[in-house]
Amino acid sequence: MTSTTSSQQDQQELFRFLEDRFVCAQACTECARACALRASLVDPDGTENQELVRRRGIMCAEVCDATCRVLSEQNLVDEAAIRVQLEWCRQVCLESAHAFDEQPGAEESARACRACARACGEFLDTLR
Repeated sequence: MTSTTSSQQDQQELFRFLEDRFVCAQACTECARACALRASLVDPDGTENQELVRRRGIMCAEVCDATCRVLSEQNLVDEAAIRVQLEWCRQVCLESAHAFDEQPGAEESARACRACARACGEFLDTLR
């Protein structure tokens, strides 16, 4: 393989990595927005189940926001730290989606959580 071909392949891999990173960050942003909205719609003096959904929504929004910030940093954070953040985000999103499944009107939030979990998982696969 010539050095030009190798250089082009390296550049394509970098573009793919940045594109996957952006897709994941975008999914995190959308999920954070949906979860924050869902949390704001729940009555803070509601039932214990409603309080759980509200807390899940807040936590998910915060974790997704933090993940987006990590992914948006220009200088790459330690790859191991990125993996931990992505796995944490993926897990929190799946738990939140499950909590939202049981709430009428929360389908959009559950969908956003699952999409974010999927994007985090796919991006994790590129890091391995």
